[in-house]
Amino acid sequence: MRRLPPLGAIEAFVQVARLGSVKAAANELALSAPALSRRVQNLERFIGRSLFDRRHQTIVINADGERLLAQIAPVLDQLSDAVEAMTSGTEVLRLRLGVLPLFASQRLFPRLGELRAAHPELHLDIDTAGHGIARLGEGLDAVIALAREIDPLLYGHRLDRNSIYVIGARRLTEGPDPVVRPQQLATLTALVHRDMADTFTAWRQAAGLGDMEPLAIDHFDSGPLMLEAAAQGLGVAFMHESHFADAADPRLVRLFDIDVESPYSYWFVCRPRALRQKPVRLFHDWLIGALQEGAGV
Repeated sequence: MRRLPPLGAIEAFVQVARLGSVKAAANELALSAPALSRRVQNLERFIGRSLFDRRHQTIVINADGERLLAQIAPVLDQLSDAVEAMTSGTEVLRLRLGVLPLFASQRLFPRLGELRAAHPELHLDIDTAGHGIARLGEGLDAVIALAREIDPLLYGHRLDRNSIYVIGARRLTEGPDPVVRPQQLATLTALVHRDMADTFTAWRQAAGLGDMEPLAIDHFDSGPLMLEAAAQGLGVAFMHESHFADAADPRLVRLFDIDVESPYSYWFVCRPRALRQKPVRLFHDWLIGALQEGAGV
């Protein structure tokens, strides 16, 4: 049998190639940076080729490295999965999922019974803290995020497209001075989610309102609290059509029949290599199918 390089050297190479950083790869493998660098260099000496272009304080995979990564990374992932399956002693699969509270309550939790029925072995650890994408690989396996677009170095699957709705308390449309004209927003507070910071500006421009400013702009990091604030008459929320429809709150109404496409979408996001992990793959496939079914696709 042909002699193979040490497994530790292969693992070090794959982690540096995937993470693009010796420091990050060393942290993930619980090694010092010099020790990890020596393993990568040992692999390069073994195959007789340089796998990275080394620049000042940076390391970038080269063409030879890319070819090697494409061939050995899937094999290494399969080996890792096989060892985990043999040593876990249980059939339970666990996914660490970052998700925004509003998506979780409106669109995920109502269907988790279907997920459990389809994959009883799959369990979710739910994390609703912010900055989920930045924490991928460091506490989170996958994230459902609101974003304009996803870094091309990550895997991203768009889950929806939406319109921006102006959502307010029903009583705003009643009484002697109902809110029926967009120009009346100048007397109201706009409620904006921090993950959708440009919704008001996008809606105002599409509605042809120029530089009109609301009375004030209040920012939230919680969709449910935004909807409750709007229902209490504390302002009008610039949110998505799906947020309004799924809330089904009789205290709320859509103000102004103006169709404006949102620049934001929900995305399923993970590192590319994470899709080779069975919990991530199972949840990814189920989620996309469930949302397509719910949309009548």
